Amino acid sequence: MANNQERLTSKELRQIFLRYGFMTESAMSYEKMHGAAWAYSYLPLADKYYKDDPEAYRRLLMRHSVFYNTEPQTGQLVNGIVASLEEQIGMGKDIDENVPVTVKASLMGPLAGIGDSIMQGILVPTLLSIAMGLSVGGSAVGPLFYIVAYFSIATAITIVSFRTGYRLGVGAIDKIISDDARRITNMFNTLGIIVVGGLSASTISLATTLTVPFGEETKPLQDILNGFFPGLLSLGMVMIAWWLISIRRLTATKVLLILTIIVTIGVIIGVF
Repeated sequence: MANNQERLTSKELRQIFLRYGFMTESAMSYEKMHGAAWAYSYLPLADKYYKDDPEAYRRLLMRHSVFYNTEPQTGQLVNGIVASLEEQIGMGKDIDENVPVTVKASLMGPLAGIGDSIMQGILVPTLLSIAMGLSVGGSAVGPLFYIVAYFSIATAITIVSFRTGYRLGVGAIDKIISDDARRITNMFNTLGIIVVGGLSASTISLATTLTVPFGEETKPLQDILNGFFPGLLSLGMVMIAWWLISIRRLTATKVLLILTIIVTIGVIIGVF
């Protein structure tokens, strides 16, 4: 554990906030999404608490380099909570290093839905409709209005989200390090699994075209599978992906290639 008992300064918090805000999608990939931006954002914290502890420095960057994806503006809420948690860890408080990771995994899905609804579903269409009305006749007021209004509102949302998250994280420390810490961690893990399961069930669709004898006739195998376990093939594909990533330790890119090959061969031979 680090021995530095100093809390993050306003300058250091501002660096974490600005780095994530401006660099969120600077190194996007299907394997990491915002992962690289998170690791970059927490370099000031790493330099403060782990400058003389290379192993702790490495662990910090590793745990924040994993896959992460959410709406950037409202996502600053998570950034604030994690900054508070990592600050306490850096000061030597009795907090498991996995807690910030489980918080990120649990909240990124719900915040993505809320953030996209607010920013893309409400704010952007509303401002654009006003801007287009102001642009009638070729006026430059419309575009200028949209740029200034969106920047101002989005900036306000990010600042409020980060500060609220930071205060929430600090206020929640006592509960997180109490005797209920294990149950809280398990709750976050369970929520993350539920979110992943819901996304998998709603976005993955795999069906077979095979038919099987059914009395004197034949019946589609998919109808039989749907009769006792709808989505069984989709679940099987998810479990294969989980096995390849968790057990075989393959990268997401390799897993995508393997799944593509499986489906391609299945289509060619008439299974899917």
